[in-house]
Amino acid sequence: MHLKTINLLNFKSYEQLNLSLHPRINCFVGLNGQGKTNFLDSVFYLSMCKSNFNSIDYQNILHGQEFFVIQGSYERLSKEENIYCAVKKDSGKLVRRNGKEYQRLADHIGLLPIVIISPADASLILDGSDERRKYINSVISQYNKSYLENVISYNKLILSRNKLLKDKVNTSSLLDLLEVIDEQLSAIASPIYKQRFDFVKNLTPIFQEFYQRVSGDAENVEIHYKSDLAENDLKFILAENIERDRAIQYTTKGVHKDDLIFTINGYPVKKEASQGQQKTLLIALKLAQFSFISKISGIKPILLLDDIFDKLDIFRVEQFIKLIANDEFGQIFITDSNKTRLDRILESINTDYALFN
Repeated sequence: MHLKTINLLNFKSYEQLNLSLHPRINCFVGLNGQGKTNFLDSVFYLSMCKSNFNSIDYQNILHGQEFFVIQGSYERLSKEENIYCAVKKDSGKLVRRNGKEYQRLADHIGLLPIVIISPADASLILDGSDERRKYINSVISQYNKSYLENVISYNKLILSRNKLLKDKVNTSSLLDLLEVIDEQLSAIASPIYKQRFDFVKNLTPIFQEFYQRVSGDAENVEIHYKSDLAENDLKFILAENIERDRAIQYTTKGVHKDDLIFTINGYPVKKEASQGQQKTLLIALKLAQFSFISKISGIKPILLLDDIFDKLDIFRVEQFIKLIANDEFGQIFITDSNKTRLDRILESINTDYALFN
């Protein structure tokens, strides 16, 4: 699968852009602030129906305009796929596949698998558990439709439960209403937990292998999945914590509190790892994600590499380039502000490419 052409109108910093792209490697070089990341985000948007960097759609419209349009033509499984995404300030979002409008955007997710590695990934290590759950959800939803539907339903039920805890804190009917919701939550939470558990279990050895290949066997890394459901089913957990939830008027336990713990040589990455080690870990994690999705879907995802070479020593850069230059990977987009470095990288890649200044 690869993106053949892309057309932008009023997307972020682009008033208009029309590009024909190379099926293998596309490199974009320029100073910071010239739109390299914005361009990669438009490619991401075609796959995921949202920006990787700003989830508020209208804020991705070029300043002073009322709408944006992104159009992409793909070759996928020997067939052409034409995707049209448009956002208007006053009427929301429209996504079409080959001229037919999606009734549910969730139906599009997974059609055009994609993986992005960018400096923003540091939030997976440095920020709260919300970021790591978003990561899990974004990966699994690209190959498992029922998972995405379950997460959406679960989150709606949690909102309803929290509203009950706030609005009906002193009513006699509260416990009856909570029991109904808790039954539904428990039924949905179990498959979410199992799918997350299986995902982390299967991803971890691939992640460790990529880390060793990039770092040269420098450190040992692990991913640990932390969930309340590891010890009991959600219905029991919610009942056990009902008084606490009523006191603080919020649901304190459940898969909406799940987390991933990254360790290096047995210690938390957030506290112990250097910037280079953290970046190596994130690169290995995303490459493992690529390999995982590729094996399950039978389609090589598009790989977006946004200014990832800073903070990496030359050895790790060289090892990384050796990895992505082989046939295991499909279409790749690379941005860099350092043309000398990018030229050196391109010299080491034994394959055709397109360079955009």
